[in-house]
Amino acid sequence: MSRSTALRLAAEYFDSGRFQRDLQRRIALPTESQNAARADELAAYLREEIAPALAAMGFETQQIANPVEGAPPLLLARRIESADAVTVLMYGHGDVVNGQEGRWQQDRSPWQLSSDGDRWYGRGTADNKGQHSINLGALAAAIEAAGGKLGCNLKMIFEMGEEVGSPGLYEACRDHADYLEADLFLASDGPRLAASSPTLFLGSRGALQFKLVLDTGNGAHHAGNWGGVLRNPATVLANAAASLVDGRGVIRVPGMRPRNVSERVRALVRDFAVGSDAGDPELDAQWGEPGLSAGERLFAWNTLELIAFEAGNAQRPVGAIPARAQAVFQLRFVVGTVWEDVQQSLRRHLDEHGYADVQIEIQAAAPATRLDPDDAWVRLATDSLQETGGKPVTILPNLGGTIPNHCFSEALGLPTLWMPHSYPSCSQHAPDEHLLAPVAREGLQLMAGLLWDIGQQGRQVRQQRAQSAVA
Repeated sequence: MSRSTALRLAAEYFDSGRFQRDLQRRIALPTESQNAARADELAAYLREEIAPALAAMGFETQQIANPVEGAPPLLLARRIESADAVTVLMYGHGDVVNGQEGRWQQDRSPWQLSSDGDRWYGRGTADNKGQHSINLGALAAAIEAAGGKLGCNLKMIFEMGEEVGSPGLYEACRDHADYLEADLFLASDGPRLAASSPTLFLGSRGALQFKLVLDTGNGAHHAGNWGGVLRNPATVLANAAASLVDGRGVIRVPGMRPRNVSERVRALVRDFAVGSDAGDPELDAQWGEPGLSAGERLFAWNTLELIAFEAGNAQRPVGAIPARAQAVFQLRFVVGTVWEDVQQSLRRHLDEHGYADVQIEIQAAAPATRLDPDDAWVRLATDSLQETGGKPVTILPNLGGTIPNHCFSEALGLPTLWMPHSYPSCSQHAPDEHLLAPVAREGLQLMAGLLWDIGQQGRQVRQQRAQSAVA
C-alpha cells in the first residue's frame, strides 16, 4: 500500500456516491443548537452518526456530559497504534444554526441535500457536517491504504454547541487533558481564502462582543411636545458609536487597536486576493485602516463592527423620543491586542467624550490565537498539500473570523492546524448554505495525503520541534 493508494481511495469514496449519501444522512438530522427543542437530535448525532463511523475505523468512543449544566454532550474517541507514535487530535462540531425554513431559494429544504451543478445545498454542508465528513472519509481511506497501521495515533473530540459559543468545550479539554494529550491538533472549519486555493490557517482572530445601552429614565415622549428639551437616547448613542469607529471603519479607541503586528504575518497576507470568487461582495478600497492591503485588514489587523442598533421601531415608527437605545458591537482582534483591557479602555474613552452615562455590557469574548507560520508542522502540511494538489497553498496566520481554537492551543497547549473545505461565499449561517463538490473531492484527497504524511514523517517533525525548543 502507498500514499497514492490513499489518494485513490479518497477519490473513489467521493466518485462512488458514498460521500454524498453519508452527508445526506447527516444533513437530515436537524441539529439546531440554537433551538432548545433539538436536544435529542444533538445527542443522537453523536450516538448514531459519529460514534459508529469512528468505531468502524477502530476507535474507542465515549459520550460525555457537558461540564456546563444544560449544554449538549460531547464525544471523545481515540485510536492508539503505539505508545511512542505521534498523536493527532482532530475535532468537529455536529450542531448547526437554525434551518431558516421557507427562506431558501427554489423551496429547498435545509434538511435535504440537494444539488445544482457543483453546489450541494443543505444546512451544515459547509458548517460543519460537510467538513468533518470529508475528514472522516479521508481518514478511513488513509487507514485502509496503510493496511490498518497509519503510523500515528488519533484522537477526536466532537461538540454539539459550537454555534452557541461552544459552552463547556474549554472545560472539557482541561478536564480530559490526559485523554486528549497529543502532538498536533488538526481540524477543518471556516473557509479557504478562495474556492480554488487550498488553505491552511493557524489560529483565529479573537472576538469581543459588547453592548452599549443608554436609558435616560424619562420614558418615551411625544417628539413635538418635548423635542429640543429632552435628551434623545438614540441621538446620543449614535454619536457615542461614531466616536468609537469613524465613517470609514477606522477604530478610534487606542485600546482596541493592536499594539504590535508581526512583519512576518503582514508579509504573508499582504498580497492576498480577497474576494476573488464569483459571487463575492465588492470590496471598498477606502474602507478600514489606511495604509493596509485588503489581506492585511482582514487577517492582520483589528476591526470594530456595529452589528445591531435599536431605538424605537423602524418598521412602525411613531413621533416620539425613544425611551432607550442600545447598540451591539463586535471587535475582531489579532494576537498583539491586550483584549483583557478593552472594557477599561472603552469606559475611559466614553467618559472622556461626554458619554459617562452610556452603560457597557460585555456579552462574549474569545482570545486570539496563532501558531508560528514557520513551525515544522506548518512546513510538513504545506509540502503535503502541494504534493497532493499540485498547486500553491495559501497560509493564513489566522482566520479572519473566530473559532474555539484557544480550547486546543491554550487548554491543551497544542500547535494547531486548520485545513478548511469551504469557501467565503458558501452562505454559511444563511439560507442556501452549500458545499462545492470539487472542493469536497479535493479536500478528501488533501486530508488523506496529509494524514498519510503525518504517519510517515510525524516523529521526525516532533524531534525537530523538540530540538528547536531546546535551542
